Amino acid sequence: MAEAISLEAGGDLYHDLGSAAVTAGVALALLKFFEELAKRGVFEQKLSRKLVHISVGLVFLLFWPLFSSGTYAPFLAALAPGINIIRMFLLGTGLMKNEAMVKSMSRTGDYRELLKGPLYYATTITFATSVFWRTSPIAIALVCNLCAGDGIADVVGRRLGTEKLPYNPNKSYAGSIAMALAGFLASVHALLPHFWFY
Repeated sequence: MAEAISLEAGGDLYHDLGSAAVTAGVALALLKFFEELAKRGVFEQKLSRKLVHISVGLVFLLFWPLFSSGTYAPFLAALAPGINIIRMFLLGTGLMKNEAMVKSMSRTGDYRELLKGPLYYATTITFATSVFWRTSPIAIALVCNLCAGDGIADVVGRRLGTEKLPYNPNKSYAGSIAMALAGFLASVHALLPHFWFY
């Protein structure tokens, strides 16, 4: 009996390691895709940055169902965004060089910017995945609001945000409404198929 349980747990571990590898591979491919777009100047730098912001975190979330319900699954799922913490630190301190990646994830092309927003972004997704995981809708809502909400807010705010908020002239009504709406819709969309986890 104990041997059967051990084999099942081992199977889950291998399955979750495979899921982590697939998740990391897809996320890396997506980052490389945006790197290439940045090199070619397909999008303006700010839009490129926000497209990375919106898509990469949602890809991590999209792959959560691949993982088992084992106790180590959330930590293996957090491995890919956790590796990004290290990458952001190395790029942001100048210990690692990758101009295209810096260009696709920074506002001005300054590598030190990666120690702010992009590092916080990777840390937040890693935290939500490893701590809240699929056992709480908080993780899903957090990732959806961070990725879709915040990302769309900037895109819409820059294009339609002529009317600024009275308490923060750097933010607009259009961007704030877009953030609330995109974060809410992405959260609801992500939560509906995941109710079986609760």
